[in-house]
Amino acid sequence: MYSEETLYAIALRHCPLIGDIIFRKLVAEAGSAKEVWDLSKSGLKNIYGIGEKISYEIGNPDHLKFAERELKFCEKNSVSINLRHLGDLPSLLNECEDAPAILYQKGNYKATNTSLSIVGTRNITAYGKHFINDFLEETRNRNIQTVSGLAIGVDTEVHQSSLEKNIPTIAILAHGFHTLYPSKNRKLSEKILEEDGVIFTEFNSTQKPDRENFIQRNRVIAGLSPATIVVETAFGGGSISTATFANNYNRDVFALPGKISDRYSQGCNQLIFQNKAAIISTVPGLVQQLGLVKDISVIGDLFPSSEIKIQISENQQQILNTLTKTRPVSLDELCEKLECSSYKILPDLLQLELAGVIKALSGRQYLAV
Repeated sequence: MYSEETLYAIALRHCPLIGDIIFRKLVAEAGSAKEVWDLSKSGLKNIYGIGEKISYEIGNPDHLKFAERELKFCEKNSVSINLRHLGDLPSLLNECEDAPAILYQKGNYKATNTSLSIVGTRNITAYGKHFINDFLEETRNRNIQTVSGLAIGVDTEVHQSSLEKNIPTIAILAHGFHTLYPSKNRKLSEKILEEDGVIFTEFNSTQKPDRENFIQRNRVIAGLSPATIVVETAFGGGSISTATFANNYNRDVFALPGKISDRYSQGCNQLIFQNKAAIISTVPGLVQQLGLVKDISVIGDLFPSSEIKIQISENQQQILNTLTKTRPVSLDELCEKLECSSYKILPDLLQLELAGVIKALSGRQYLAV
């Protein structure tokens, strides 16, 4: 059973020109959705910023009839209805100024897990898949839950990989629960619910997956998490809007860099260039930045499974054996001790410096690191 307040909240939100922010303003002034509905037209006009067009729709019985039908639909399809003004929304999402007034839900939301939003292009590459699977493998036992949009591509990979690794996953829809877009992910959506995940949407059972709904949906993806990870996206891709929302909410944003010639890395590279996202250099490094572990050693390539050891030649090892961490040794001293000419030793010194195992000082002096 749903409360009377839920009925009036749905009716009020269904009125033309009443979006989430105006809904919140009205309820804050009157005290509840039912009290807004019961206000006289003159009383509504006394609320600053509420014009004649908005006040005219409030109290229209057609909206109340719609709300009654919506409650019947939700009851029949086991849909929970969360009202922001009653404190039902997930806490991080509730912090967002433009959070949904009403959030429909199927499944179980785990408030104690750390949510991580992971988004990207529909045209995912092997590079993106590799990153997602390595990252989720690294974080599978760290009490996280993933958030994505159930679209083809990166979203699908995030949800599927999460399920394979027993990580709870959250899907955010751009339409009501009366349909499922894309239809090919219907079985995936059912699997998410079977595996104790959750599906959210702010759209009622008459709203189709219209183009503008996807941008609106993206703010919920960003709002649910302390951090958003952009895997692959082109210039102007939908994931850019998710990153923008996350920035506006003062949340962390991370982007996976790629070749400048790769179309679906260009959006990520641009986010990094514009300082709108931190660069992902290693999976362990990202895990550390997310605060999921402490004192982790960040060494290796982009998707490390173990520490990479530096390969050095016999001559370079002799140089290292000669240097100390406390007293600088000059090039002339090294040549004397190793009994070789400077032109032979300089290439090895450069390689060791680039590898980060020695430090070059002024006057051609060197220290071990």
